[in-house]
Amino acid sequence: MAKGSEPAQAVSTVDKEQVLQFLRDNPGFLLENAEALSALALPERELGDGVIDLQQALIGRLREKVEQTEDVARLLIDNSRDNLSTTARIHECVLKLLDATSFEQLIEIATVDLAVLLDVDAVTLCVESNGAFGVPVQSLRLMPEGAVASALRGRQSIILEQDVSADPAIFASAASLIASQAIVRLDISAEAPPALLAFGSRDRARFHSGQATELLQFLARVLEKLIRVWLDLPEDDED
Repeated sequence: MAKGSEPAQAVSTVDKEQVLQFLRDNPGFLLENAEALSALALPERELGDGVIDLQQALIGRLREKVEQTEDVARLLIDNSRDNLSTTARIHECVLKLLDATSFEQLIEIATVDLAVLLDVDAVTLCVESNGAFGVPVQSLRLMPEGAVASALRGRQSIILEQDVSADPAIFASAASLIASQAIVRLDISAEAPPALLAFGSRDRARFHSGQATELLQFLARVLEKLIRVWLDLPEDDED
């Protein structure tokens, strides 16, 4: 080696026979790694009139499958991120509710702070007006008897809808803004009137029937328990 010269770098090369031998030894490689097909330059084949090139058709289908798989993977990742974000927001809502130092503040947090934390346009707490609540609170919306069952289509515990004409009895002056809504039944106590917690958004895709409901129902269960504590109401007897 000449003085001052750099040592030669070892270059790893794979020749045609090695590639062919690898494919012979691993006949399922391209099926299991279909993305490799996108790097291939395939020759056009002249097969004559009326003859279909099945090779090109197969390659095209495999490439489409790779693209579809990538789309599904991206969708799953996006949904996972959305779920984590929603879970974190619900946890923050629960902690905020637990900070209440009075019943009035609890209702104010539920109807004002939760809207900000959940990034919705309106949150309302509606109660049928039979006088069962002994503490008058301005933030509570009073509804006539039977209104909760009507809003929840009978005995459903939660309804999520999009493209709605929101009920002013639930959302008051914000009803004209609401394009999607979630309505959750509140089973507070046998000594309390029927009640509901409603979330409304001007985004028509914010709530829809295909969404999971566990987190919103969990938030509603927490609010139920806190209302019972502040008003010293008994829990319903278990069936």
